[in-house]
Amino acid sequence: MRRSKAIIAIAAAGTAMLATACGSSSPSSTSGSGSGSVNWSTVTHLTTSGDTDMAALVKAAEKEGVLNVITLPSNWANYGTIMKDFTAKYHIKINDAIPLGSSGQEITAVETEKGQSRAPDVVDVGTAFAVEGANDHLWAPYEVQTWSDIPANAKDTNGDYYADYGGYVAIGYDPAKVKVAPTSFASLTNPAYKNMIGLNNSPTTAGAAFAAVYAAALANGGSYSNILPGIKYFAHLKAIGNFVPTAIGGPTTVEDGTTPILIWWDYLLASEVSPVVKGFKIVIPSDSSFASYYDQAISATAPDPAAARLWEEYLYSTTGQNLWLQGFARPIELPTLIANGTVDQTALAALPKAPSGALTFPTQAQDAAAEALVTADWAKDVG
Repeated sequence: MRRSKAIIAIAAAGTAMLATACGSSSPSSTSGSGSGSVNWSTVTHLTTSGDTDMAALVKAAEKEGVLNVITLPSNWANYGTIMKDFTAKYHIKINDAIPLGSSGQEITAVETEKGQSRAPDVVDVGTAFAVEGANDHLWAPYEVQTWSDIPANAKDTNGDYYADYGGYVAIGYDPAKVKVAPTSFASLTNPAYKNMIGLNNSPTTAGAAFAAVYAAALANGGSYSNILPGIKYFAHLKAIGNFVPTAIGGPTTVEDGTTPILIWWDYLLASEVSPVVKGFKIVIPSDSSFASYYDQAISATAPDPAAARLWEEYLYSTTGQNLWLQGFARPIELPTLIANGTVDQTALAALPKAPSGALTFPTQAQDAAAEALVTADWAKDVG
């Protein structure tokens, strides 16, 4: 379930407010609401009036009538509802290619399907892939109307990509099978958890699992520049018999007892595991907070460029941001929603309590070094 969405995403430590069908047009198509015409594939932001304002965008997008998205499972961050509501509002059909795919597959589709009507219009990828796409000139710069509400360190200065939603690495557990409630990475070394602890996949292929190793490193004397303590931590959990490295953790493994303790994103534990495991509990580790955003980008060769831009405007509107929040994810504009009183209070209250502290990020160099070390050492040290 999008488990390999990203090897590395933008990460934050200790923040209280983390916060395949056919299209109908080509990137060179033009449309307009007044006397002129607009090549929407080159529009970088909306104006307050005229041929590139919101009304003109809606008219052009509805004329295209199609939006091609990729790797958006309906139960991931409430995307099922988001897609349904967007279609209902704008009468635009959404084609969702390979819903259970990965960020790598998104990049490949943009590259290999260029010029085809079924090519992705937009992507939702881990930051490493967003950066890769920007370096390869795959994205069309675009600034949504709420651009100023997206923190500067969570968006590309050129407008190529921008953070959308995220969550914290969390510990989820079935209290019917786990009698001692885990509270931290340190607590998971308790012998009571023998053969109980799982990740959603290998950290060499899955972004969430990689983030779990990073979080474990921070809990054990590591840093953004040193993920090795996280690898050693899981090697120790395996050595004492607590970690089950062969299991691909998810709702089924929690439910059947293979991994009644699962380390995953808090919003996926809430949206995918909680509905199937009665009384399921979720806690952000007290000794480490590690959080991550995914990123939005518009394909530079989107076959439906107006629909692509309208989709982004919808996602970053108050409605779209609250829809992500209702999926237990923390939208990038959450602080703004809270400050101006437009946040869905019920959805906000349903989130696990977030730690306090300033928002910090690893550099791309730190991310790359951490990825290389995990790739090199995980199999031999953990298996």
